[in-house]
Amino acid sequence: MPTVALTLGSGGARGLAHIGVIQWLEEHDFEIVAIAGSSIGALVGGIHAAGKLPLYRDWVCGLGRSNVLRMLDLSFSRAGLFKGEKIISHLSSMIGDTQIEDLPIPYTAVATDINRERSVWLNEGSLFKAIRCSIAVPTVFTPQFHQGLWLVDGGLIDPVPVAATRHVPADLHLAVNLNHPTQDLKLPFERPPGETEALGNSLLHGTNDKGRRQWFSGILDSIRNLHKETPEEENSLNMVDVLFRSFDIMQAQITQSRLAAYRPDIIIHLERSEGGFFDYDKADHLIKTGYRLADDALRSHLPKPEIRPDEA
Repeated sequence: MPTVALTLGSGGARGLAHIGVIQWLEEHDFEIVAIAGSSIGALVGGIHAAGKLPLYRDWVCGLGRSNVLRMLDLSFSRAGLFKGEKIISHLSSMIGDTQIEDLPIPYTAVATDINRERSVWLNEGSLFKAIRCSIAVPTVFTPQFHQGLWLVDGGLIDPVPVAATRHVPADLHLAVNLNHPTQDLKLPFERPPGETEALGNSLLHGTNDKGRRQWFSGILDSIRNLHKETPEEENSLNMVDVLFRSFDIMQAQITQSRLAAYRPDIIIHLERSEGGFFDYDKADHLIKTGYRLADDALRSHLPKPEIRPDEA
């Protein structure tokens, strides 16, 4: 059975494609001997290491947009919009927390030390505490104080943390990158001809039928709507789109340099156009896409069937 050291990248809901990749590996008798991940990669990888990925897959495939919104718990803090405790508490109760060192598969969640500007590898202690640190997207989820450090999303510095698995003896070192640029990606930010509203006004305010609103309400409106657009709104600019598009661009650039320095044997690239940060209601599509990409990338690496003497 071929062995795989697996690195799972960050990228919000696009990380549900990781489930499809893992499913393909298991169906084709590849043994995952180590997992490292940033952000959603840490979440999916940790749940798989705990042996509960089918349970998570079934749950996430049943989510709608309203379910996603109900998982967002306002923090009323200057450090982030949401506490992130509600989703972690739900997953922990559904899947069961465990100590990382007790997992059957060696596992590393990667976070960012925001004060020392460096990545931190979390490979001991509570699984879901490590996951919560790794998914703390700046300004969206509040940072976590853990092991004497203020930690945020691992994708800030190491979106595809291949260095965390490169020391693992394996037949194949495989990485999944969720931030591959798309040449024909729709750009919703250009204003229609004749519109002259200043960019700063669009960023700092949201509008409704009663007129101009404060920027915080605008963010919440954008999150409530997620990426649901009407024809009249498809060219509009909002703070949430800017935040996550900027984060995607940053991660894509960092990923290029990281993968050049620590080149795995195979990289599976998922294009950003496959989904937005909060598109958890597209779980089924993203899982199938991950499965298809794994098949395209790995089919040639399947073990050759043994030829029996009577067939020679």
